Amino acid sequence: MLSLIVATTEDGVIGKEGTLAWRIPKDLQYFKKMTMGKTMVMGRKTFESLPGMLPGRKHVVLTRNRDLSFPEGVEVLHDLEEVMKYKEYPEEVMIIGGGELFNYFLPHCEKLYITYVKKEFQGDTYFPLEKLKDFTEVNRETMLDEHSGIELDFTVYQKKEKI
Repeated sequence: MLSLIVATTEDGVIGKEGTLAWRIPKDLQYFKKMTMGKTMVMGRKTFESLPGMLPGRKHVVLTRNRDLSFPEGVEVLHDLEEVMKYKEYPEEVMIIGGGELFNYFLPHCEKLYITYVKKEFQGDTYFPLEKLKDFTEVNRETMLDEHSGIELDFTVYQKKEKI
């Protein structure tokens, strides 16, 4: 089963200059909790933005460049369709970014974990919020990140059933 996890502002900003537009401890904790023990699928730039291999999770990197090398333990795929095999897996496989992968895989995901950052940030990478019409909100929890003073809405969406 494909799921997606992203943090975005209410106007869709998710990144700036190849990295997150913010570092909010509560959001990072949520990301860790929701991805622990799961397979994470990401683009090359997202992988490069990580502080290193994230423990307790399988890393799958999608890249067009066949000449790049990655650390041991990283599964490398070169075609978007290769990721579709995970759609049939019974366990949750998380699409974690970046923007191109979100755009492509959103229609194929069953569940979305979206953190709404309740502050304006400038960015150059956006999440397609207009595509959420195919999903139903099933849970929302609002928290304040004490470190940054920023309010966060941790929201879960489920794909609407086709009739």
